[in-house]
Amino acid sequence: MASSASSVVRATVRAVSKRKIQATRAALTLTPSAVQKIKELLKDKPEHVGVKVGVRTRGCNGLSYTLEYTKSKGDSDEEVVQDGVRVFIEKKAQLTLLGTEMDYVEDKLSSEFVFNNPNIKGTCGCGESFNI
Repeated sequence: MASSASSVVRATVRAVSKRKIQATRAALTLTPSAVQKIKELLKDKPEHVGVKVGVRTRGCNGLSYTLEYTKSKGDSDEEVVQDGVRVFIEKKAQLTLLGTEMDYVEDKLSSEFVFNNPNIKGTCGCGESFNI
């Protein structure tokens, strides 16, 4: 795999009640603000076809999502296409993301992608890591 990956922006995760997010067959759904932000990020990067979501072991609660630019779809990546945006999900992250909503949130102090995930049993205090 010769795709050079670079980190996009910070991503946090929120545990949500299973009733709050509509269950869909898609591994991941994007809010309009997430779609818009990904389009903005990729606008100046014509060599990249989308963003890739992965999961890494780190943080105080076990797992953490990663978000990177990607030039191609990996062999085992799942592809989600929504409103002209392509998001690739690494095989390791597919089960942890099932039914998750990806949002982009801006406030006075920060701007970040937020994964509203109904599968999470717990998160750390800062929201950077989680367990399932």
